[in-house]
Amino acid sequence: MHMSIGVVLFPDFEILDVFGPIEMLGMHPELFEFRMVAETRGAIASVQGPKCLAEDEFGDSVAYDAILVPGGQGTRREVNNRSMVEWLRHRTRQTQFVTSVCTGAALLAKAGVLDGRKATTNKMNFDWVASHGPRVLWQHDARWVEDGNIFTSSGVSAGMDMALRSSPGPLEKRRRKMPHSGPSTPGIGTPPSTHSQEHGEQSSTLVLRPMHD
Repeated sequence: MHMSIGVVLFPDFEILDVFGPIEMLGMHPELFEFRMVAETRGAIASVQGPKCLAEDEFGDSVAYDAILVPGGQGTRREVNNRSMVEWLRHRTRQTQFVTSVCTGAALLAKAGVLDGRKATTNKMNFDWVASHGPRVLWQHDARWVEDGNIFTSSGVSAGMDMALRSSPGPLEKRRRKMPHSGPSTPGIGTPPSTHSQEHGEQSSTLVLRPMHD
């Protein structure tokens, strides 16, 4: 099993939304490959300042098994970026898994990817994100939500929780069962489930569990 993950970059992305999950999964390079993709290839500055190199651009025909959409201040601009929204709408239909961290859910919502699905996002920006997805079944209290092949998380630590609280068995099972129609097919994969910090619930998500917590 080898999964190619397309990590979407845009100016003013939140650096830990990208590198938190990568740090967790990067301990297993034999299982995961990461490719940075942006509207145009090149160095993309995070909201904190450091830049990340996007090797792929939206016009390329690179295939991804999964897409990761981070949050950050830049999402407030990107929800009005037609190229970003259209790319997400099109490419998420071609991937087996879609995930977001923090306000990255706003971009998926704007693209219609989350319509009819349960999802969550950053609590401080919840109303703003939810305004871009009136047909999304928003879960305010969840740390992360799994609905079929779509995984959304509240923020930095919740995104890393998704990476730590999973196992390769459920992931491989989903990969075998998941058709390539992607998130446009409601109800695909596992039943919707939400996971809250208060109840300490666990999830089998998009990613491998590299250690026990």
